[in-house]
Amino acid sequence: MLGTVQAYLKDNHDRLVEELTSWLRIPSVSSYAERAEDVRRAAVWAHQKLADIGFPKVETISTDGHPLVYAEWLAHPDQPTLLVYGHYDVQPAEPLEEWQSPPFEPTVRNGNLYARGVVDDKGQVMLVLAALEAWARAGGGLPVNVKLLLEGEEEASGESIDAYVRANPERLEADAALICDTSMISETQPSLITGLRGLVYAEIAMYGARRDLHSGSFGGVAPNPIHALCLLLSRLKGEDGVIRIPELEAATPSPPAVEKRFWDTDPLNLAGLLRHEMGVDALVGEAAFPPLERLGARPTLEVHGIRGGFTGEGAKTVIPAEAVAKVSLRLPAGLKPDQVFDWLERAVHRNTPDGHRVEVRHLGGGEGMVVAPDNLFIRAATSALQATYGVTPVFMREGGSIPVAALLDQVLNVPVVLMGFGLPDDALHAPNEKFSLAQFDRGMATVADFLGRIRR
Repeated sequence: MLGTVQAYLKDNHDRLVEELTSWLRIPSVSSYAERAEDVRRAAVWAHQKLADIGFPKVETISTDGHPLVYAEWLAHPDQPTLLVYGHYDVQPAEPLEEWQSPPFEPTVRNGNLYARGVVDDKGQVMLVLAALEAWARAGGGLPVNVKLLLEGEEEASGESIDAYVRANPERLEADAALICDTSMISETQPSLITGLRGLVYAEIAMYGARRDLHSGSFGGVAPNPIHALCLLLSRLKGEDGVIRIPELEAATPSPPAVEKRFWDTDPLNLAGLLRHEMGVDALVGEAAFPPLERLGARPTLEVHGIRGGFTGEGAKTVIPAEAVAKVSLRLPAGLKPDQVFDWLERAVHRNTPDGHRVEVRHLGGGEGMVVAPDNLFIRAATSALQATYGVTPVFMREGGSIPVAALLDQVLNVPVVLMGFGLPDDALHAPNEKFSLAQFDRGMATVADFLGRIRR
């Protein structure tokens, strides 16, 4: 039966890619209020596609934000139920001038499909839909029960899906969840994500005088919030990469010995791959921990932007009254974002230079998660990847955060299979985002195989 399903995917490849491009042409940027109608159109597209596949129940669910799309096909009382999650919203495309082709006009170059959202996450949702379609039309029906939940706010607040999952655990009850919204090591070395870090996102506002000042009249005695903010940030994380929030270090768990051995030895030279991808001579961070541990299991503090004063054309010798930084902390699984924010806020106030006033604003976050690699569904994913790629996948922790994964883990108490097909150079969230069409094909084949393997 699987052979027939795989043949269907090959025979319908061009049509499936064309359908994906039609979805990608919809600029469903969830963080822009003026794109709300486009986000809705992307939800309608997903609803129609699921109905075309044959799902007997498909709903578009209104929320206080962007709509959710829910579908279910429950035909086998004796088979497991798989909950599939994905998102149809995308990041803003700016800076537009850095794109080699328009972000919402999908373009194929050198075997890659370029468009905003092609790998994060419309392309990866589409490969799951294609695998479901192949089983429905060529495999005699879906081999297991499937529930599917798509959101339109993953790149924004994520509040609607959080509220919906917490309010509807019975409806979403499943034996496992599948999320294809991650990457693998390379196109020849597949990997499965067995852990995600959590996130705290915050804004630090530093204030000095009650108004901007002339540096000739006040320079030498006036507080300068830009200087103070830079000094504060260097006190929070030193040149050695160590985060100086003592409560955070005390709460960071030690990793299991088997993962620690892999990180210490790095048999695949993943640290070298990281250097190559970034185009740098050396990796930075805490010298006491190997790069892979720093990447997936250690807390981080990063500054994403600083604004203040004058940076326009010409000269303006101003001492600003205010400077603002956007920062984030990535958190090892098990740490609570609200608690970590409290620790950050205390550390900020403790380290603020004299003569300044500071405010810390909590802008969002989410918890991390860890899944046991010996779980039945993880083993099925491992076998499916090995069948497609011809090599055994490795287990990795993802340094990023997928708040919904932790949500499903905690609220539904299900193992979450994080099986993504992106590549490190796919430029998600950046100009010229791409998805290898070969990876798209391998992804369809792997998910189709996985669906067959989890059948009892």
